[in-house]
Amino acid sequence: MEIDERVAELDREPVGHRFKGMPWDAAGLTVGELTAQRRDLFGGGFGTPVLVLSEEALDHNLELLERFTADHGLSFAPHGKTSMAPQLFARQLAHGAWGITVAVPHQIRVCREFGVRRIFLANELVDAAALRWIGEQLDGDPSFELTTYVDSVRGVELMDAALRAAGVRRPLDVVVELGGGEGARTGVRTEKEGTAVAEAVAAAGTLRLVGVAGYEGEVPAASPETVRAWLRRLVALASGLDAAGLLADAEEIVVSAGGSAWFDAVAEELADLPEFSRPVRKLLRSGAYVTHDEDHYSKVTPFNRIPDEGALEPAFRLWTQVVSRPEPEQAFLNAGKRDAPYDLGLPQVAVIRSARTGELRAPAHGVRVARLSDQHTWLTLPHDEPLEVGDWVGLAVSHPCTTFDKWQLIPATRGTEVTAYIRTFF
Repeated sequence: MEIDERVAELDREPVGHRFKGMPWDAAGLTVGELTAQRRDLFGGGFGTPVLVLSEEALDHNLELLERFTADHGLSFAPHGKTSMAPQLFARQLAHGAWGITVAVPHQIRVCREFGVRRIFLANELVDAAALRWIGEQLDGDPSFELTTYVDSVRGVELMDAALRAAGVRRPLDVVVELGGGEGARTGVRTEKEGTAVAEAVAAAGTLRLVGVAGYEGEVPAASPETVRAWLRRLVALASGLDAAGLLADAEEIVVSAGGSAWFDAVAEELADLPEFSRPVRKLLRSGAYVTHDEDHYSKVTPFNRIPDEGALEPAFRLWTQVVSRPEPEQAFLNAGKRDAPYDLGLPQVAVIRSARTGELRAPAHGVRVARLSDQHTWLTLPHDEPLEVGDWVGLAVSHPCTTFDKWQLIPATRGTEVTAYIRTFF
């Protein structure tokens, strides 16, 4: 069954107490039935807090990265761990994505459940139970493609042993991960180590080496110069493995990089590759672009450096209500750490909706989020700010990855009309 058919089945899921922010009178309805009602966000009975996704911004971001990757000759496997939303995976694939990237075995399982055929696991996989399941998937579906990292000889030994014990017939495609540098995250630190890992793969009959990969966002003291230097090392590692005959079994050679902060450098450094023995797939894996944000990613997006190529739009708004203003310069909202991310910056007050008139307005200068409790947002504000109990406050949030994982069902709007509900699987 194709991914569009699988995600359509989500419409049959009942709306109920599991999902924060849903209308109180929606109990007994399915998601599809609620969607068909096209409720108004503010007049349709939604509770607060409620996280909302802008369809207009989402469409814009999907189209922008589709155009960017096509213009630069890149394949695209957006990182699915950002949203873990199969409906968004389907849209990304419809906008030209080659496949979906994930980080852990559970995320592979979600992708497979919803019919994703190409999966790139940006991590070394040494879980024997997961490898056995993946082997069953590979053997049972010739159209299924999975590529995973390797960064150690020991990891190769564990993978080979698990796949042999499971009697897997199809080889598992792997890429050598090059680390960002000394003290960075995972990945081999030197080209010599990378070659040793590649040689171990060649000696393991259950694995097939198809290329190299890494994450330039982990380069220490990342700058245009250090990131580009690391990318040149990545290309050189691929070239060296190819020259040594260690990629001879690959149908195509994968060279993969690209988070959400340096994909302009990735595009430029992969534009002119040395000659390889077979076709090369230049694979970008950015994920946060899909919703972007108004804080962290708005500061680090490559489009700040290449404004002629476009600009991403923030797609999230966390709507809350004022539940207390106990002092003239202090107010509290009914959302907190359970609802909003705070690892890459606190939320910011973006817009206020009057409970009396429904009027939307920008906050007065000086209205800011001071801290978060589990279920409260602490605001400081000027004493003459007219914010009052019952007003709706729209928060801008920072970091898409830790926004999505707090919400299982997210209303998506065009204007103020709710046109879809996005289901997440964390």
